[in-house]
Amino acid sequence: MTAPLTGAPRPVDAVADVVVDVVVIGGGQAGLAAGYPYYPGRDVFRGRQAHTATYPGPDPFRGMRVVVVGGGNSAAQILAEVSTVADATWVTLRPPRLLPDEVDGRSLFDLATRRARFPDAPGIGDLGDIVAVPPVREALRRGALKAEPMFSRLTQTGVAWADGTALACDAIIWCTGFRPALSHLASLKLRGPGGTIPTDGTRALGERRLHLLGYGDWTGPASATLIGAGRSAKAMVAEIVRQL
Repeated sequence: MTAPLTGAPRPVDAVADVVVDVVVIGGGQAGLAAGYPYYPGRDVFRGRQAHTATYPGPDPFRGMRVVVVGGGNSAAQILAEVSTVADATWVTLRPPRLLPDEVDGRSLFDLATRRARFPDAPGIGDLGDIVAVPPVREALRRGALKAEPMFSRLTQTGVAWADGTALACDAIIWCTGFRPALSHLASLKLRGPGGTIPTDGTRALGERRLHLLGYGDWTGPASATLIGAGRSAKAMVAEIVRQL
């Protein structure tokens, strides 16, 4: 198995070959890159485009017409901020659902933990999509959380829907999640159609000597959480020991 070596706990020559029996990629949430969905015209839009990963805060958008894309927590929280300084429009693939007010970060952690232990247990998505943190509740009170259907394409000056409706805007903020940053493994040609590497637990199906840890449910139930990652890591170590 050969792939570019870009980091190690000890100095390694940039062109050195390091021979190992097993490789573990434990990038987890740090190993993610901004995910942009494909929409026609994204390359012709003349305004500013930003992503959750590079969102600079609301001030640079002051006085602008801004479209916020996405139906999750990041979109709702960024919309809540931007709508205080800009003319903001929210677009989502489906109507967003706020979680009950009593659901907080601890509740979400408990749900993820329960899902890790019992995969058939209800998940966060069964309750809603968005945590009603104070800025989101305040935006809801002033009517800023009204979501429009997702547009079908971008134009030079804004966005447009399939029915011919168009909206001019100065900026688009893509709150569309992240994709695994796995370009350093491209030479192995393991990626599936969804951009992830098909796995059995943490082990790559196409390369049994490669394990991936902490990237999300595709590398183990709730493996992007502390408890979920710990459980996945224990199972991975046991498998590697058997493998060796």
